[in-house]
This record gives sequence, structure tokens and C-alpha cells, in this order.
Amino acid sequence: MSLFSKRQDFAVHSLLLKLVNNHCPKLTAMLEGPRQDSRVNLVVVALIIPVEKGQLEFSRAFAATTKEFSSGGVSLVLNEPMGLDRAILGFRLEGEMVFLRAQAKHLEPMGGGFYQIGFLLTEVVSPADHPELARAVV
Repeated sequence: MSLFSKRQDFAVHSLLLKLVNNHCPKLTAMLEGPRQDSRVNLVVVALIIPVEKGQLEFSRAFAATTKEFSSGGVSLVLNEPMGLDRAILGFRLEGEMVFLRAQAKHLEPMGGGFYQIGFLLTEVVSPADHPELARAVV
């Protein structure tokens, strides 16, 4: 039997189709009902700086990847369930870092030890307001 027989191709295609159907955000959204805002699947690196009592906690800062964006928020993939309530998110844009104030909205397990956290993005943060942001990069 050939390694690339039709039978094996069919099994691979069938498995991939099931995987996509079970994890596609657009299909999941159809089951959950209409969302207030559409999402764009986009994976970029983000810097997360936790904020506690109004102070930026650079010692707890870490990098993560985004999963999707909406016009007012973003979801990130984490490798542990971080207890974040507020944070500053940093993104590289056109060779520079841009920062946004963020409020956590949900934290959900994804499986395999990964979690998805959703943030509402509330305002652009100027590095002039927090000079320590000048050294923050991803």
C-alpha cells in the first residue's frame, strides 16, 4: 500500500476538517449567537504589563501572542491562568512600541495548559505619562 493512498488522505482531510470546525471562532460565534462586534483573527506578539493599585508592575511583565482583535478589544493566549484585572498592553507598530490601557473581561481554559484572556482596550497610553515605558519592547 502506498504511503499517500487516497484512503489515508481522506482520513487526514476528515480529521483536519473536524479540528477546524471545532475550533473556528466564526462557527463558535454562530452557536453562541451574534456578537456585538466582529473579530479578526490575528497573531502578533504583545507585551503585558500588569497594573496593581495604579502602578505598572514591570517585574511581572511578560510576552504573549494575540488570538483575535475587535474594534475595542483583544484576546491573548497565555500559558498559565494569570490573575490580571488591569494591564498595559504593548504592541510593535511601524518599528515603535504603542501602549494601551486594558481591562480584563474573561479568562477561559483552551486546553493543553493554555488560557485565553479577553481585554477591553480603554485608552492609548503615552510613554510621556510613564517614562519607564520607553525601555519596554517585544
